[in-house]
Formats: sequence, structure tokens, C-alpha cells
Amino acid sequence: MNALMFMFALSSILSAALTALNFWLAQMNPDSEKLSPYECGFDPLGSARLPFSVRFFLVAILFVLFDLEIALLLPLPWAVQLQSPLMTLTWTVVILLLLTLGLAYEWIQGGLEWAE
Repeated sequence: MNALMFMFALSSILSAALTALNFWLAQMNPDSEKLSPYECGFDPLGSARLPFSVRFFLVAILFVLFDLEIALLLPLPWAVQLQSPLMTLTWTVVILLLLTLGLAYEWIQGGLEWAE
């Protein structure tokens, strides 16, 4: 019991000392760059009515779509161990085929071309 109290006291003292050190040694010299809001490369003081690129939006949506596809296909190795792995693989092929056809259609239509 005595050793447990010693460890508790030691950890409490160490925690308090590290917290105090953090407050004393922290660099508190903000400059204009640190105080300005981060706006992903846009000028925060400029016009808020700048035109938004629809192609950028399309690429972002495609990224989210394929990210979702990866999330849906990640449990596939465990799904093969189900009672009907053939049905699981069939649905997987259908999903991949639909996504591939959609990507090919978007490519043929020129939706992935960044420069006009």
C-alpha cells in the first residue's frame, strides 16, 4: 500500500511539474501570420463572391466516391468466409463494374480534363 501511495504521489508531482514547464516554456510571440485565419490559399480579405470551379467540385466528388468504394470493399477478405462467398464476389464484381463504367463514361465525356 505504501508503494502505491508513493507511485501516485510521484506521478502527481511529475504531471504538475510538466504542466508548469509547459506554461513557462511555451513560446508566446504571435505574429501576423499566426494570427491570420487559414483559408486554403484564398485571400480572407478579398471578395467572397469569387467563381467556384465546377471541375474542382467534380474531382472532389469523384474522390469521395472512390474513397467510399474502398471503404465498402475493405471487408471483402472476411466476407469470402461467409456461407455463400460466390454471391459476395458476384455483388463485388457488380459494384466494381458499375463504378468502372461510370468512370469510363466521365472520362469519355471529358469531365476529368482540367484544362479547357
